[in-house]
Amino acid sequence: MDDRRYRQVQVTGSSMLPALADGDLVIARMGVRPRPDDLVLVSWPQRPGQLSVKRAVWPEGDRWFVVGDNAAASTDSHHLGPAEVLGVIRWRLWPRPRRVR
Repeated sequence: MDDRRYRQVQVTGSSMLPALADGDLVIARMGVRPRPDDLVLVSWPQRPGQLSVKRAVWPEGDRWFVVGDNAAASTDSHHLGPAEVLGVIRWRLWPRPRRVR
């Protein structure tokens, strides 16, 4: 895992609409334990190197069942199984800076 405490991530795609849109720039606090309903930065064992932004639903062992807010446009735990949560997203930096939930 990355040793940085915070990580800047650009959202790609529409899977997190309406909470986040394609092109939004967010900050993830790395190594933070998620709670249900948190927006999280995850990785998938089946897709090495790919990071995704999803919503934490419930823990499954040391991983989390996560979903996209826009189910019609989301590849998530329904397709890929539980994900490893790398960090919790708390802030959108661009285009309209604000705290996210």
